[in-house]
Amino acid sequence: MQVSLRKLSHLGSLGSSLFLQNRRLVVPVVLLALLLSSVTRELVVGTLADAFWQVASYVAATLALFHFLTEHFDRKSQFTKTLAQNHILQISFSSFMGALPGCGGAIVVVTQYVRGNLSFGSVVAVLTATMGDAAFLLLATRPSEGLMIVALGASVGWISGYLVDRLHGVNFLRPDIKVTASNQPLKDSNANSKRGALQSLFWKVLLLPSLIIALIGSFQVDANALFHVPQGAFEFAGAVLAWFAVLLWAMNGEITDYQSAVCEDKKGKNTDIFQRVAQDTNFILVWVIGAFLLFELTVFWLGIDLSTVFTGWALLLPAMGVIVGLLPGCGPQILVTSLYISGVVPISAQIGNAISNDGDALFPAIALAPKAAIVATIYSAIPAFVAAYTYFFLFEVA
Repeated sequence: MQVSLRKLSHLGSLGSSLFLQNRRLVVPVVLLALLLSSVTRELVVGTLADAFWQVASYVAATLALFHFLTEHFDRKSQFTKTLAQNHILQISFSSFMGALPGCGGAIVVVTQYVRGNLSFGSVVAVLTATMGDAAFLLLATRPSEGLMIVALGASVGWISGYLVDRLHGVNFLRPDIKVTASNQPLKDSNANSKRGALQSLFWKVLLLPSLIIALIGSFQVDANALFHVPQGAFEFAGAVLAWFAVLLWAMNGEITDYQSAVCEDKKGKNTDIFQRVAQDTNFILVWVIGAFLLFELTVFWLGIDLSTVFTGWALLLPAMGVIVGLLPGCGPQILVTSLYISGVVPISAQIGNAISNDGDALFPAIALAPKAAIVATIYSAIPAFVAAYTYFFLFEVA
């Protein structure tokens, strides 16, 4: 008996140690508690199901298509020398790279700026145009509006980059350092490889079926009736799958600092397409669930409709979008986009956030060229305020 108690105590201490070492596990544990509670179960099941079927499924499909099309794109392109000699081409290239969903294009431009191949205005252009992972979410759920905002960001980025170069010159704040191997993708450890393989398998199996169910729902067809299953079956299945995706995200890493909380997990150099799709989709899903539950539980527990509350602060919402955009990482930006999709904040706030935010690209930019990164971020905020409030006064003021 004493030995059994000692074993139980040891297992309990191991569990506590694991829980303390990986703070991400708090997220699936809290979600499970809300699901088990009879008070919040129905609300949370509906929220998780919507997040999985109507957001994560489309995001995963968009990511898979994007990674498939860009897998063979040579980021160390042959026209690097041409770029170094053509200022207009530099700005155009950087605006285009920033307009690509995700943060990879911005990281490439910042690296080329440090190497002397691109101008400081190119950094401003790419950070202004970049929307980060929030672009995947917006394009997957509101494609027409997403394309409009991405195109607007690229245009504003081009103009900003050109004007900044005219003002400061192409070599402004360029650091005298070399890009080292530390900026290369991480090597895969066995643990990371196994956890990544599990995430990859999850979306490899579910990508097509989840997309089909999502499309059925988007066309306002009752999937439960169509497949002759009990009412609520697909909602329950979506909630379970969403929770499991959150658990996979939690097990794939731990929160050690701000960056590890708001950025998608770093990929190993041998990471395949589905693993990249899985890691980014699950990261976006976690932040979307957080945003949806923030809205739904606030209304449920406090009886406060956030959309009504924010209506009284309409003049400040575009500024809020811009200010949140200044925070490094994609997490806060996904939160703003989720609130926009939910109808809590207007499109002017989304425009301001999309133009001002730099996504995950700001972290390597600060590491490689801190002064340039900070100044470029400040410069990206100026057109963000202008664009957001121009839209607000032209189209949203009654």
